[in-house]
Amino acid sequence: MTNPTDPTANDPGTPRPAPAPRPGPRPGPRPGPRPSAAIPPIPAPVPHGDPHEFGRIDADGEVWLKTADGERSIGSWQAGSVEEGYAHFARRFDDLATEVEILEERLAAGSGDPRKAHQSAQHLLDELPTATVLGDVAALERRLTAIVNSADDAASAQRSAREEARAAAITRKEELAAEAEQIGAEATQWKAAGDRLRAILDEWKAIKGVDRKTDDQLWKRYAKARDAFNRRRGAHFAELDRERVGAKHRKEEIIAKAEELSSSTDWGPTAGRFRDLLAEWKAAGRAPRDTDDALWQRFKAAQDVFFAARNAVVSERDNEFAANATAKLALLAEAEKVVVPDTDLDAARREFRAFRDRWDEIGKVPREQMHSLENRARALEKRIRDAEDAQWQRTDPEAEARAAQFADRAAQLEEQAAKAAQRGKDRDAAALRDQAAQWREWAQAARSAISDR
Repeated sequence: MTNPTDPTANDPGTPRPAPAPRPGPRPGPRPGPRPSAAIPPIPAPVPHGDPHEFGRIDADGEVWLKTADGERSIGSWQAGSVEEGYAHFARRFDDLATEVEILEERLAAGSGDPRKAHQSAQHLLDELPTATVLGDVAALERRLTAIVNSADDAASAQRSAREEARAAAITRKEELAAEAEQIGAEATQWKAAGDRLRAILDEWKAIKGVDRKTDDQLWKRYAKARDAFNRRRGAHFAELDRERVGAKHRKEEIIAKAEELSSSTDWGPTAGRFRDLLAEWKAAGRAPRDTDDALWQRFKAAQDVFFAARNAVVSERDNEFAANATAKLALLAEAEKVVVPDTDLDAARREFRAFRDRWDEIGKVPREQMHSLENRARALEKRIRDAEDAQWQRTDPEAEARAAQFADRAAQLEEQAAKAAQRGKDRDAAALRDQAAQWREWAQAARSAISDR
C-alpha cells in the first residue's frame, strides 16, 4: 500500500528524493500531527519566503524550481492540494535552511569542530543541485560557500585560542607551583599554609588544557613542595612535643617547690618567691594538652594554701590597725583642744610631748588613713613651732639694729641733699632726697614689724 502523503507515491517514474539530514531540533514552531482525510490540512508557515516566488507546481503535479539557468524539475506532487505541495517543499527548504543556520551559528560562536562544519557545509553544497526544495536556493548556496571558505580561518582561530588557553593554563600552574614551593620552603603559619596548599590543589584540578608532559613536570614541583612543607610541619610539631614534655617536667619541679612553700609564715619573702615561681611557670611553656590544666590546678592549690593563711593574718592585723586608727582619732581630738600655744606656750609644749608619747604607744594604722592622721599630728607640732618663732622675733635685737641703721642712712642722705642744694645742684639734691625717703620707709617698716609682734 502506498503512502498518500508521499509526493512521489503516484509517480513511479520520478526519482524519490532523499530526505535532507536533520542535525538537531528545528527552531521555531513545529508542525502538529498530520491531518486526517476528514479535516482539511492547515498550511504550515514558511519562514524563508513564499514558495510561489521560487517555484511552481503544474497541472500534472510536476514540481519546478526556478534557478538562474531556468526552471528544473525536482519531483512531483500527487498527495494533496497544490497549496499543500507548496507547503511541503517549502518545509523541506526550511529544514535545509535551518541546517545552514546551525552551521553558521556554530562557526560564529566557535563551538564544535570547524573541520566538521566544513565537511557538513560541503556535503550540503554538493547535494544542493538535486535538493527537492522550494526556496531561495541561490542564497543557501552563497551561505554554504561562505561557510566552506571561512571554516579554515575558524579552525585556525580555534587552534590559536586553544594555544592561548594552553599557555594561560601553563602560566597559572607555574604560578601555583612557585607559590607552593615558597610555602614548602618558608611558611610557618602551619594551618593557614596547609589550607592554602589544599586550595592550590583544588584550583590545579580545575585547570584543563595542559599537555601531559608539561602537566607532569609541574605536578612534580607542586608535589615536592607539598612534601617539603609536610616534613617541616611534622618536624616542628615533633619538636613541639619534645618541648612540651620538657615543660611538663619543669612544671612538676615548680609544683614541688610551691608545695614546700605553702606552709611558710614568712609572708613577705614567701609571697615574693611565689611571684618568681609564677614567672618561671609562664616561661616554662605549655605542657601536653591532657596534663597542662591538671598541673596548673596543683600549682594554684599550693598558692591558695599560702595566701589563704596570709590573708587570715592580714585580716586580723587590719582589724588591729582599724582599732588603732580609732584611738588616734580620739587622741587627736583631745590634743587639738588642749595644745594652745598662743595662750601658754610652755603648757602647750608639755601637752604635745604627752600626746606624742601616747600616739607612738598606740601603734600602726591602716595605710589609707596613715597620711591624714600624721598630717593632723604635724599640724599640732607646727602650731607650737610657729608660736616659738613669733616669740623669738619679738625679742630679736638684730631687728632693732636694722631699723636704726635704716634711719641713720636716711639721715645721711638728707644731709647730703641739703649740701647739694646749697651748691646749686638741684638735680643731685632731688635724687638724694628720693633715696633718703626710701630708706626712711624701710626704717619705719622695720619698726612696725617689731611693734606688731
